Formats: sequence, C-alpha cells, structure tokens
Amino acid sequence: HVQLVESGGRLVQAGGSLRLSCAASGRTFSSYAMGWFRQATGKEREFVAVISRSGGSTYYADSVKGRFTISRDNAKNTVYLRMNGLNPEDTAVYYCASSSSLLPSVADTYNYWGQGTQVTVSS
Repeated sequence: HVQLVESGGRLVQAGGSLRLSCAASGRTFSSYAMGWFRQATGKEREFVAVISRSGGSTYYADSVKGRFTISRDNAKNTVYLRMNGLNPEDTAVYYCASSSSLLPSVADTYNYWGQGTQVTVSS
C-alpha cells in the first residue's frame, strides 16, 4: 500500500511558476511509475505527466509540454511537478498517482492516488 500526499498548490498570477511535490510512504516508491493528473471544475480528470521508476523517461500531455517538468527523487520518496508559464487554463486540482505500469497516461492504470492540491491561476 502506498500513501501519497501532494503539496505546493496555491494562487498564482498568469505567467508565474509553481512546484508541486508529492511525498510517498513506504519503501517501494522506486517500484512505481509516478504520474500527475489534474481536474478542473466541471471537467474530467486529465493526464498531465508521468515519470518512469528510475526517472530516466518522462511523457507529457501536449497541453503542458515545454512548460511543465516532472522529476523524482527516489531517496526522498518524492515526485515533483515544476510548472512554468502558467495560464488560467491550468487551474485545477492536481493529483499524483502511482502505477505498476511502465509509463502510463491512462488514469485506470494507476493504483494509488493522493488527495490533490489546488492550483489557481489568475489572469
């Protein structure tokens, strides 16, 4: 069982930057690919980014490619999402999740989810 706790979300102006963190419990963190998803009010949850178990591979949604960077520190059991060039369309609750698959982008392939952290981008 893995417990995930996100942090770092807040109100930021358009064009600003944020770094989200997701701390995982347990000693098997490096056994999971880690992903970030987001859900805006009234919309479905959507994939944002994923990083492989070792951190050597990443994959991004087209909407964030070039602006967001996912990384992980297996020694600290933490995955990060660096977000630059934020715009109001990025406003959402951001969730981290763990998966036993290699580099998944589909929510159904993720086993454990955090509670989410709110990111609000003002125009």
